[in-house]
Amino acid sequence: MAETILIVDDDPVQRRLLEGMATRFGYTVITADGGDAAVAALTGDTRIDCVILDLVMPDLDGYGVLSRMRDAGLNIPVIVQTAHGGIDTVVSAMRAGAMDFVVKPVGAERLQVSLRNALSTSALEGEFQRLKRSRAGTMTFKDIVTRNARMHAVLRTAEKAMASQIPVLIEGESGVGKELIARAVHGSGERRAKPFVAVNCGAIPENLVESTLFGHEKGAFTGATEKHLGKFAEANGGTLFLDEIGELPLAAQVKLLRAIQEGQVDPVGGKKPVKVDVRIVSATNRNLMGEVTAGRFREDLYYRLAVFPITVPPLRERPEDIPDLVRHFLVRFAAEEGKRIRAVSADALGLLTGHPWPGNVRQLENAVFRAVVLADGDEIGAGEFPQLVHGQLRPAPQPAVAATEDLPPHTAPAIAPLILDDAPAAPTHAAIPAGDAMNLIDAAGNVRPLEEIEADVIRFAIARYRGQMSEVARRLRIGRSTLYRKLDDLGLGAAKSNEDDENVASG
Repeated sequence: MAETILIVDDDPVQRRLLEGMATRFGYTVITADGGDAAVAALTGDTRIDCVILDLVMPDLDGYGVLSRMRDAGLNIPVIVQTAHGGIDTVVSAMRAGAMDFVVKPVGAERLQVSLRNALSTSALEGEFQRLKRSRAGTMTFKDIVTRNARMHAVLRTAEKAMASQIPVLIEGESGVGKELIARAVHGSGERRAKPFVAVNCGAIPENLVESTLFGHEKGAFTGATEKHLGKFAEANGGTLFLDEIGELPLAAQVKLLRAIQEGQVDPVGGKKPVKVDVRIVSATNRNLMGEVTAGRFREDLYYRLAVFPITVPPLRERPEDIPDLVRHFLVRFAAEEGKRIRAVSADALGLLTGHPWPGNVRQLENAVFRAVVLADGDEIGAGEFPQLVHGQLRPAPQPAVAATEDLPPHTAPAIAPLILDDAPAAPTHAAIPAGDAMNLIDAAGNVRPLEEIEADVIRFAIARYRGQMSEVARRLRIGRSTLYRKLDDLGLGAAKSNEDDENVASG
């Protein structure tokens, strides 16, 4: 979605001229015939990225609009225009909050440069302030980039929890921005001046979970050379964010439940419990209720954590957010890399908007980072996204079938299997070997259960990388401990044993 420009002028001819030019530049345009209409538009639901404001108007003039914007805390870049370009007028407008100044009638080239500079400067300043607030723990919901109605509903729901101490559970796929929402809940509430401590539960070794969360005394175990407070104590008075809570081992879940219920923790090797005052915000990319049913997550802990559940939609369900996110990342990475990249081409935005983004916002962020590094000019084009142009998942050519009429009627229009991400592309003149393709349909013509498909993917990866579990986990983008757990859950434990045998033999 293009940036939205608000054009404010009481002269209909000037409005039409400016609207025509801004539309040709690729912007979305909203017009207002006076200051009061402009204020109404600026304070409405439509997001406005820049304002072209006439200074001289009846009733509420340009200076009055600037004053109203300042009072409302609106940090939207404003380009003022007037028929009188004296130095006093320029100085007064800039002091009132304008970013740039043009004299009527403004030429197309001058207006385009002014708009581009105003939007770039505003984006860079906004990104700097956003990063500053993120590091200070004062990020708010206004810092979350979205135009999607469903995402706005999620944020409105989350805002209701910010003034309370209610435990929040944020659900959603990996990479959708669950931690961002957690930081906004913390930064918008009463604890924003206190610590925000994030813990990735899936990254803690099982034998160190208790020490990491609750702390330990010096000499409590081998290697405990000094006292460690633990994450609960570090977050005392603030917010403890437990990311990927579904990865926590069952033994640790019992102790976590007690810590939350009692408001105190027992450090390893400690003689008495330590009182803590923390707000718990947790996140997961799993279906925790499904984990409860499967016996992998405690039901009592689930109900203690999921008092206020929030589900974040994946990026593929909010494509209108992609252009804004791209510009948001572009500004940051261009500044970090020292490049003067000002825009993303329409072709590139179309390519990005049409991609399904299985890795969600995190994958989009990394794609933009790569594009910024590859770019040579001041604009990013589709050529800077070769991994999207060629495609990471592509339909496999159908092998020749001798007699499709022998198949059941509902399986005749078969769905093409998907070639796995790392499988080498087959020559166009040859059929894909059976080992490199996966059937999504069973013999009865029904979609196969996800558990079976996942088992096939893991078997394929183990065979492809000759049982090297570290490489298998890396290629599947999961932790090694997660891989072993999935092997046990899917009844593939023999593969782990085989690797252990090979490691012993090679040792």
